[in-house]
This record gives sequence, structure tokens and C-alpha cells, in this order.
Amino acid sequence: MQTIQHSYQEIFLVKEKRQSIISRFIAWCNEQEKFRFGWVAAIIAIHGCVLAPITVLVITLGSNHIAYWGVAIGAMAMALVANLAAMPTKITIPVFFFSVLLDVLIIASNLAIFLS
Repeated sequence: MQTIQHSYQEIFLVKEKRQSIISRFIAWCNEQEKFRFGWVAAIIAIHGCVLAPITVLVITLGSNHIAYWGVAIGAMAMALVANLAAMPTKITIPVFFFSVLLDVLIIASNLAIFLS
């Protein structure tokens, strides 16, 4: 009998490694470090002059519940403390977005109470 020989060719596949959305966002935040003082000014101005008064007004017109007041004060405080503690932008920007999310949720829930 004749032996059968198979020739194999080694192929190395290079799989492109994809980054997750979170790692890309953190990399973008790290790139924003050169604009740190602008971010600090924008975060404090947006929260102190726009979001906090709107949130307070909506809470007052809505349910005026103490839990909403605590969350609104906490959202403002976490953004303010992160900025005044001179944290890097990879911390201050996500904290700001989270505090904006909290304010938007408070506004939406109180508008639902006010409009019903």
C-alpha cells in the first residue's frame, strides 16, 4: 500500500483586536487632559447655572419630595467635588455625564408627576 501524505500549510491569522466602547471613551477622556481647565469651567458652569436651577424648579413644581432634593444635591456635589479635587479628566468627564443623567432622570420623573 502506498502511504498518503498530506501537506499542511501553516497560516497565521492576525485577528484585529477591537476595543470596547468603554475603553475608547476612557482613551478619549485621557486625550482631553490638555483641555482640563476648559472642562472644569464648562462642568461647573453647566451644572451651576443651567442644570441645578432647572432641576430645582422642576422638583418644586413636581412632587417636592425630599429624596429628589437629596439626589439633585448629590449630583451637583459629585461633579463639583470631582472638579475641585483636581481629578484627571478620565474621572471628571464620566462623573459629569453620570450627574447629568441623574438630573435628567429627576426632571423626567417630576415632569411626569407635574403633567399628570
